[in-house]
Order: sequence, then C-alpha cells, then structure tokens
Amino acid sequence: MAKRRMRLLSIFAGFVSGLGLCASAPGAVEFNRDIRPILSDRCFSCHGPDAASKKIQLRLDSETAMMADLGGRRAVVPGDPAKSVLIQRISHEKAALRMPPAYSPFKLSDREIELLKQWVTEGAQWQKHWSLNPPARPELPRVRDAAWPRNAVDHFVLSKLEREGLQPNPAIDKAGLLRRVSLDLTGLPPTLAELDAFLSDNAATAYERQVDRLLASPRYGERMAARWLDVARYADTNGYQTDGERSMWRWRDWVIRAFNSNMPFDRFTIEQIAGDLLPNPTRDQIIATGFNRNHRGNGEGGIVPEEYMVEYAADRLETMSTVWLGVTMGCSRCHNHKYDPLTQKDYYSLFAYFNNIPDRGRYFKFGNTPPFEPAPTPDQEQRLAQLESRLAEAKQRFDGMKTRMETGQREWQRSLAAARPVEWSVSDGLKLHVPLSGKQFDGTAAHDAGKASPFGYTNSFSISAWIYPTAASGSIVTRGKDAVEESGIVLALDNGKLRWDLAARWLDDALRVETKETISLHQWHHILATYSGTKLAEGIRIYIDGKEAPLNINLDELNQEFRSGEPWRIGGGGGSLYKGRIEDVRLYARALGAGEAEMQALRKPLHEVATMHGKAAQSKLHFAYLEDHADADVREAWKHYRDLRYQRDAYVASFPTVMVMREMAKPRETFLLLRGAYDKPGERVSRNVPAALHPLPGGAPANRLGLAQWLVDPANPLTARAIVNRFWQMYFGTGIVKTVEDLGAQGEWPSHPELLDWLATEFVRTGWDVKAIQKAIVMSATYQQSSRVSPDLVQRDPENRLLARGPRVRLPAETVRDQALAVSGLLKERIGGPSVKPYQPAGLWTELTGGEDYKRDAGDGLYRRSLYTFWKRTSPPPAMMNFDAAGRETCIVRENRTNTPLQALNLMNDVTYLEAARKLAERMMKEGGRAPSERIAYGYRLTTSRVPRPREIEVLLGNYRNRLDYYQTNPEAARMLLKQGDSPRDESLDASEVAAFANVASLILNLDETITKQ
Repeated sequence: MAKRRMRLLSIFAGFVSGLGLCASAPGAVEFNRDIRPILSDRCFSCHGPDAASKKIQLRLDSETAMMADLGGRRAVVPGDPAKSVLIQRISHEKAALRMPPAYSPFKLSDREIELLKQWVTEGAQWQKHWSLNPPARPELPRVRDAAWPRNAVDHFVLSKLEREGLQPNPAIDKAGLLRRVSLDLTGLPPTLAELDAFLSDNAATAYERQVDRLLASPRYGERMAARWLDVARYADTNGYQTDGERSMWRWRDWVIRAFNSNMPFDRFTIEQIAGDLLPNPTRDQIIATGFNRNHRGNGEGGIVPEEYMVEYAADRLETMSTVWLGVTMGCSRCHNHKYDPLTQKDYYSLFAYFNNIPDRGRYFKFGNTPPFEPAPTPDQEQRLAQLESRLAEAKQRFDGMKTRMETGQREWQRSLAAARPVEWSVSDGLKLHVPLSGKQFDGTAAHDAGKASPFGYTNSFSISAWIYPTAASGSIVTRGKDAVEESGIVLALDNGKLRWDLAARWLDDALRVETKETISLHQWHHILATYSGTKLAEGIRIYIDGKEAPLNINLDELNQEFRSGEPWRIGGGGGSLYKGRIEDVRLYARALGAGEAEMQALRKPLHEVATMHGKAAQSKLHFAYLEDHADADVREAWKHYRDLRYQRDAYVASFPTVMVMREMAKPRETFLLLRGAYDKPGERVSRNVPAALHPLPGGAPANRLGLAQWLVDPANPLTARAIVNRFWQMYFGTGIVKTVEDLGAQGEWPSHPELLDWLATEFVRTGWDVKAIQKAIVMSATYQQSSRVSPDLVQRDPENRLLARGPRVRLPAETVRDQALAVSGLLKERIGGPSVKPYQPAGLWTELTGGEDYKRDAGDGLYRRSLYTFWKRTSPPPAMMNFDAAGRETCIVRENRTNTPLQALNLMNDVTYLEAARKLAERMMKEGGRAPSERIAYGYRLTTSRVPRPREIEVLLGNYRNRLDYYQTNPEAARMLLKQGDSPRDESLDASEVAAFANVASLILNLDETITKQ
C-alpha cells in the first residue's frame, strides 16, 4: 500500500494562511473543500473504502453508507448534529469513546470538529470527489481590474487575489521575461543576440513572437522530453544488482520528435500505451510502446521469474495510473483502497491489460530483452535504402544471367561423369574445417582443434559434423574447461540424444536443449547444430541427417558471455569422452538454414549427386556450380549479390533496438492476487476499468488500445486535469494541485479549481494541443509577473499558491548544467543519438555496483545536453542527483527542489563548471571589450541576461584584481586551473588573466540568480 500521508499543517492553518482553499471569513461549508479532507486524513483508514475487509460496519466514504441505518441510529442526520453518531463520537467527553481512538496517530482539532458540526447543521450536503466529476468549462469570473488579464488564465487568478484582498505584482522587465520563458520552453537561456532583438522590438506582439519562436525551436522537444523521461522511468541500464546496460535511446528520440512536432496528446498517449495494436502500425508507433518497457528488469540468478512478471505488470499499471490519472492505484494491490473508491478487483482488472506481454520475468543482464524492435536512425534508414537499391541491382544483374547459367550448369553436370570424384560442402561463413578422415575415438582422448573462432552468446554460429557413435554418451565438439557442467559450448550425445549446452554458469546462467528422439548407434549420421545469437533456446536448431529434430528445452536461462579461451575439442571436453568416429567437423560463423542442412547431409561426390533427384541434390549441384565452376562473370555476379545480401543483413543486425510491447497470441489469464503475492491467485478477473470512473468508450477493444482510448476519452475526468496540472508545475514550481501524483482523497485541494478545469477543457477543446496550452500559460499576465516579494506576502503565501507574483524556483538539474555549457560556448547541440558519458568522479560505479567503472567520453560527448547523459539506475549521475533529479527507478511526477551545501560544492569544484568558467572567461576577454569592467559586465549579461549594477561590478572587479595578483605571482596555480577539462585553451590569451577572469566567471555561475528562474 502507498504510504499513508499525514498533513503537516492542519486544515485550520490552511484557512488562516490563505494557502488553503477558502477565505477565513465565515460562510457555507463545502464538503469537497472543507469536510472530505478531514474525513480522508482522520477517518478513512478505518471507515473508508476498505472498511469491509476490517469488518467495520460504519463507512464514511459514500453518502449512502454515511446516511445508512445503524440499528436505529445514523452516522449523520442532516440538520441535526445532536442525533448524528459521527458528531457524538468525535466530541465525546470520555476519551475511551472519542473518535479517533486515543491510540490512533490521528487527532481532530477543535476547528475541524466545528467544521463537521457546521456541515451537518447546514444539511450535510454530500459531493462526489471533485476529481471524479468530469471537468465542466467554467465561465470566466468577473474581476474589478479588467485591464490586467491578458487571457482567460488571468481571470481565475485575479478573481481569487481580489477575494483575498491582494494585488498582482507588476510585470517583470523584458530581459527577465525572455530569460524566464527561454529557460521554461527550451531549457537554455537566451543568447545576447536574441535578447537584444527582443529589447529593440517595441511592437505589441513582440513577446508573442518570442514565444512562438521558442515553441518552434528543436530545443523545445528536448526540454519537454526531460520531464517525460522522469515519468517514464527512462534509464540506460536495467537496475537491480548487475544493472547491466540496455538500449532504449531510440524511444527517447521518439519522445523528442513527438514534442517538437506537437503531436496531439491523445495520439501521444495512444501510441505509447498501444501503438503496436493500431491498424498496420508503423515502426515509430511500435517504438513508442517502449514507454512501458522502461521499467527495471531483473537479470539476477536465482530469482523467481513468475514473481517478476507480476512486478513488471504492476509497474506498468502504477506508472499509467500516476501519469495519466493522478491516482495512487498501487494502494489497491493488496486490498481495497483505503481512501479512494478503487477496489482490489479494479486493480487487477487494469493489471490484466499489462499482463499479456511475452517478455521474460528474468531479463537479460546486458542488452535488450525481447520483445524488441529494430529502430534504425534516419541516417541508417537512408544507408539501408542505398544498400537495398544496390542489392536489387545486383539481383537484377544475376537474374539476367539465368539462361547462360542454366546452360553452363547443364554442360558442367554432363562433364561430372568423366571427371574425377569431387565432394563439395557449404563454404560460406566457414571458419574451421577439421577433416579427421579415418579418425577413431576410443574414449581415452580428445582431438585439440585449436582456438579459432571464439564464438560468444551474441554471435550466430553452426557446428557441422559426421558421427559414427559406438556409445550412447560422449562429447562430440566442445569449447570450455574439460569438466562436467563448466562454462562454454558442449555438443554431445547424452543417452542417445543430441544435447547442446551454452553455459556461462550452471544452473542459473545457461542454455540446454536436447533432441526428443535418440539416434541409432553404429551408423553414420550427419549432425548440424545452429545458434542464432538470440540468447534464447528458441534460437537453436539441431538437424540430424538433414532433418530438423524436435527439441526439449531443459534450461533457458542464458544471461552472460560463454566465450572461452580454451581450445576446441573434438571427441571430448565437458567432462566426457566420445567413442566412435567423427569426421568432417566444420564451424561456421553464421546459423545455417534448413536447406543447407539437407545439402550437408548429402555426403556424396558431385557426379553421384548429379544422378539423384530431389531438392537437396539440385540445390547442392546449383551452389557448387555457382561457387566453383560457373564462368567468371556468373561467379562474380553471384558472389557480389550474395555478399551484398550478407552486408545488408549484417547492417540491419547492427541497428539499435527498443524493447516494446506486444500481445501474446494466447492471452495470459489474470487472477486477483491475495495480499498482492504472485503465488497466491484468487478470483479470475478480466480486463476492465474501475467502476468509479467512466466506462470504456463504445466499441473499444478489450486490450491496451481500448484502455488508451479510455484514458483520452473526453469523458475521463482525470487525464486532462493530471496533465495540465503537471504542465503548470513546470512553469510555477508547484501544480494547481500540489500533489501532482495524487488527485484523490488524500491529495490536496486545488488552489484554483476553476482554473484547473478551464485548462483541462481547453486542452481537450484544442484537440489536445500541447504547445497551445503551454502558450496560453506563458502568455498570461500571471506568468509575466515579477517574482519580487514583500515580507508580508512571504508570510501570507510562502509557496506562491495564490499567484500574486511570478515564479521563482531553482532551475531543474539538467538546466543548471546545460546553461553553464551554453554561456561558456561549450555546448554541442545535436538532436538524439546514443547516451553520452560526461565528466563524473572516478570509482563510483565500482564502489556502488562492482564491475567496470565509468569510462567518460572524449570530444563532443562531454558537452551535449544533460538529457543525453548516460543514466545508470544504481549509480545515477551524481551532479544531477545533487540538484534533485529523479532517480528513474520508478515513475516520478512531482518536481522537488532542495538547497544543500553539496550543490554549492558541485558548482564550485566540479570539472564541468571549472571548465565552463575557463571558457566563459575566454569569451569575456575576446568578446567583451578591453577594460576588465566591460569584460565582467559582458560575462554577467551572458549568464543572467541583465546588465550588472555598479555595486555588483565593483565587487566582481575587486575579486578579479585580487585573483590576477595571485596568479601573476603563482603562475603554476594558474596553469593548474586552466588545465581543468578537455577543451583546449586559447594560448594567445595571457594565462594569469584567463585564470583571474575564470574565477570571476565561476562566481557568476554560482550566483543564486544564475541557477534560479525568477
């Protein structure tokens, strides 16, 4: 169950401070605003939706239950507090009979008791929880200061300010406004050119043009994606103990493109929840479903896969409910929700939508776990198209030689009868051939075949051999230590069955299959074992005498590299020796196909094959002719076509992949799990949505696509509210509902309920237009206010919930770093691509997770936007975490900001910021004029978007002079400072001056004004 929340302030404190939901003046009590929070906080844990499981008769979470006859008494008698059991018990003189009980951590204040009494006296009017009522588009409230509002947003804000006896702040200055909106919409500050252009534009539409420019910038998609990665728990590793690397960055790039193209949010939702279920889905729509494969994946040995299958489905459900509904659905996993009208059956009915994915409970430790989708970049798609074109041309040329080829092959086949006998075998991909003609194995020794071709678990390869066994057990071909169940490759006979082991560690990190049927002794057989490099038993084939053999899968847990430094052994290894004969052993660096298996099983000279009928014989003759006996032009055309085909296949195999959603052909049954335990199934449930919410749209399919359509159905009371509430949080630091993760009974009442509903209905009315709703917010006078604050207003409204001033919050973690890179000139901008590894203290990975340590990039990878920083779940980027970045182990929707000494230490000592200060100093010297004061003013304006005041210049100039004197007398100290970071320094500039200006630049980068949006 989710943590039970305790309010830090009483409801009364909310009224007095003005942060709450109504004015302190007397008036009618409103159930949702005033009463429900009291009941939810103090009563629902026992008398709420889960009361039945506690065998408690009295419930207070519904009007019917609250007014029910309790044997001649009622909890609430409208208009008569004296006869209402609720009022009697909360105000009882005897502590033993008073509610909440004395042993309970919950207490009612006098003010709360009076509110409950007043509510009953006024008729106990019940209301359905506000978030469960579909948002109705409110009329714009009238305001006294009709000149202040710039759009609808302002009417709601000003109306409340006027009721509270407050006035909005004046507008922020133009420079500050452009800095604010640039940081908000792109995550980067404005350049001086952009700033000067705006300041010189006196048109009434000047600001709107800047907003439109920023919304059209490719940086906008990156800024929006940063928050979406948090909610999607995106990372570059699996999590858990091993925390091996995975590849999901192509999904991240899809998100950036979706925001930049202003994909309607309903489509954005549907493609991520169920893009694979759309009619004829595109590759991008399938990639979009990576959203629900971003969760952690456990690859540890010894886990129970069934347990983690449940955990993954639960993660998907809880992420969906948090992101789109703003509901704490996880509280219903073990029992009915204690606060909201959500039952345990509701939970598992939703769970069923995500419990039909053919993924594995045990994930691969390294790389992506199926199902996954090839996800080539645009450049790769372009090159693939070129390869396909060349391949088509090569095929056309080869096909054009058909008549010539057929004639030549007939003549060659006629000549075979008179030629000396020649044998032929598939040579394409052949890496090792050991003839062993006449070799007899007597069970005493193996043949050492050398160390060629050290195949590993991501390589496709094949082993081909002729065997004449005289004993039912013994190793045929192996590579690994010569001991039973050691790591490596073992192809062996085991009680007459062919067994193939690929093992890193027994018994929890290996793959073992065996043929269902035995093979006869004292008889020649051709065997071919192939492995496709998938790490799965389904990627193995065994052919006996040219026919694919049915297999038993005894173990399918391969999860690590089985590559061995031992030699190939024929007739031994793996703790077992072979008896009989083995000949013509061949190792191929590819998985041979069924047709090739048939050809290999025809161990006859070509002149005999020429007299045979059947597909295998004709194929063997055809390929033998093409490879060795056709005329030069035909051979060259064939090999060119074949090589291009392999080149194309190898190129496709090199594409990045994305783990995606996919439905199982046979739906998996879902059961209500008793107490949430994976191994305690209860009632069987089918897919459905909670009864307390709206029904599925008519005609919606009973799968994830129907669920996605339900989420964005205009009848849904939660989705639009939840999304616009988080957008508001992005701009003002706090949502209209502060508890953005919980719009339910335990969540906070909206500071501006009508504004929230107007934004939600506007979002839907505009076709879920993301840019339009954000433009409405930033174009408002509310957003454009100065953030200056008086002591009285701080006292009355410390969190700015009334919005009598503009937002003032510390920049997000990624923006703090990106801004430093931008103003210093170090930032390397390119949309998308694999994650990069900028500077990070050495040793963290090894200390926290073991294994290889972090290896930072060189070149551009050090200076790309923080959005692209490699994210290891068990050891996330430390500088990002210092500035309150989400850890990405679970879905995080609330933005938190702290103020710790580590943040200042980070900014003053991290190589990222020392290097940025050095490069900013060079800009100040080369672009800022000749006088030190001019250079300092230039750097200050680059960073803060404003001209420094004379006193600020004076302080910084004094620092510069002090540092210059120090470095001129300590040139080694200057040298040490200027060597920080990989970027080359400008040798034409005096080292002492650069070091002194770098100190000034570091001070500027450390200013509260620099790392704060205000």
